[in-house]
Amino acid sequence: MKHGKKYNAAVTKYDLSKKYDVASACKMIQDMKFAKFDETVETHVVLNLDKNATVRDTLVFPNQFKGEKKVLVFCKDDKVQEALDAGAAFAGSDEYIEKVKGGWLEFDVAVATPDMMKDVGRLGMVLGRKGLMPNPKTGTVTPDVAKAVAELKKGRTEFRADKSGIIHIAVGKCSMDLTKVVENIITLLNEVSRKKPVGSSGAFVKSVSVSSSMGPGVWVDYKEGE
Repeated sequence: MKHGKKYNAAVTKYDLSKKYDVASACKMIQDMKFAKFDETVETHVVLNLDKNATVRDTLVFPNQFKGEKKVLVFCKDDKVQEALDAGAAFAGSDEYIEKVKGGWLEFDVAVATPDMMKDVGRLGMVLGRKGLMPNPKTGTVTPDVAKAVAELKKGRTEFRADKSGIIHIAVGKCSMDLTKVVENIITLLNEVSRKKPVGSSGAFVKSVSVSSSMGPGVWVDYKEGE
């Protein structure tokens, strides 16, 4: 891939073939930033997964960096007030199912109670394409809507390995205090390590790197269990 002059100049600042501890790697990312906007810091975790296996879960970063999410809760009337009191932007059943069918998507994440999934499942063509379909694996299909909404409002984030076994996830902003970005990365790596299959031998996390939205990647010297 051909890169611009600013990218190539950033690359010359450090030896990017080496591995660095998390704090040093994050400091390098901040030093190499060249875009005029506040770039996102991203972490890329390569996993040792069996064929057709995947990893998918959620976590709450200790230091938030995204705007507050608008949460839609699909639920029956007896749960509507509970969802709204917890901070949901929208809550209801048939009226919101019809709105979504019509293309309305003015929310960032959807939660559903189990008794609503029969109807919500019919919205797969709309919600699925946008990655908004509620799923038990991410805690967005639950009878405890108050807890789900509260965690999402705090910034609960999904991480998922792609078909290549790599997790790509935003962990902060270049403008953030270095220690806060480091804390977020350590939280992520700890959560990912907990997903190691029982009985699996060898390293589960094969490699870790960090980068900014526009800049080069830096390898992280990470060993499981640290």
